[in-house]
Amino acid sequence: MLVFLAPGSTLEKSDSIGAIRVDKSVEFSYEELAKATNDFSIGHKIGQGGFGAVYYAELRGEKAAIKKMDMMATREFLAELKVLTHVHHLNLVRLIGYCVEGSLFLVYEYIENGNLSQHLHGTGWDPLPWSTRVQIALDSARGLEYIHEHTVPVYIHRDIKTANILIDKNFRAKVADFGLAKLTEVGGSSLPTRLVGTFGYMPPEYAQYGDVSPKIDVYAFGVVLYELISAKEAIVKAGSSMLESKGLVALFEDVLNQPDPREELCKLVDPRLGDGYPIDSVRKLAQLAKACTQENPLLRPSMRSAVVALMTLSSSTEDWDVGSFYENQALVSLMSGR
Repeated sequence: MLVFLAPGSTLEKSDSIGAIRVDKSVEFSYEELAKATNDFSIGHKIGQGGFGAVYYAELRGEKAAIKKMDMMATREFLAELKVLTHVHHLNLVRLIGYCVEGSLFLVYEYIENGNLSQHLHGTGWDPLPWSTRVQIALDSARGLEYIHEHTVPVYIHRDIKTANILIDKNFRAKVADFGLAKLTEVGGSSLPTRLVGTFGYMPPEYAQYGDVSPKIDVYAFGVVLYELISAKEAIVKAGSSMLESKGLVALFEDVLNQPDPREELCKLVDPRLGDGYPIDSVRKLAQLAKACTQENPLLRPSMRSAVVALMTLSSSTEDWDVGSFYENQALVSLMSGR
């Protein structure tokens, strides 16, 4: 049986599946989940992730998405349960409840419009207008800023990518899938860890040395920004062989390092947008992405700085201060080439 404690209780690292301590979420029975999904039928299946399948259901008058996880994913289940019972933000997917009978189940609010990867890379979706892409970037940044700067201890997502950014009926974004989230103490330095995540979104210090800090999420967010501009995958296949593939970061850096990148930058913009975008706005978003994907993590902005920059870009495409997403004047000078 699951043990419920008074509000404010926390999950401890030593907790087992049989004695999960949670608050602000509901325990569902297996029978209730099975009935709502017609025994987890293929007709109810709406997605497949690294740790299990996702099913649509209507539970207690609310539309829901049920993630059925492999019992081997106990660590990921506990990580996600721990985060989502303690963080609540408009731009983070909301956890409704859970079940641990037979398998591990997490029950989330249902997000109607799929994920950002489907909109950018899938078929059968209308192209997202430029203003919507900027708003999605801002929403995602706000969700990440919250877990980086407004929770104690701080959470690091570790798997930010377009597939983990959900789009609701109003085309607003919510960050999802906290199964790889890691805790770190406020003010702490980066922590060595086992390598998890998705290739194409991993910064050098993480891919090579396993160093974890909030700046690994910042790097991955920068890759997402490049995807919003180009609708290209994080790793671009240049030919039939993987040896010919190139990361989206390198592809954009080659262009942005030119004295006047506008012409070449236009060639990288999602062709489905046609002429429906202001090139200055695209360039500014690309500059922010470049800042976020600096090789040296100390040169990357915080998510708070990224939010400020995106708020400015969202409200106006004029007079955007490229220095607003840097932490000090030295970095502004570095960005401007002085």
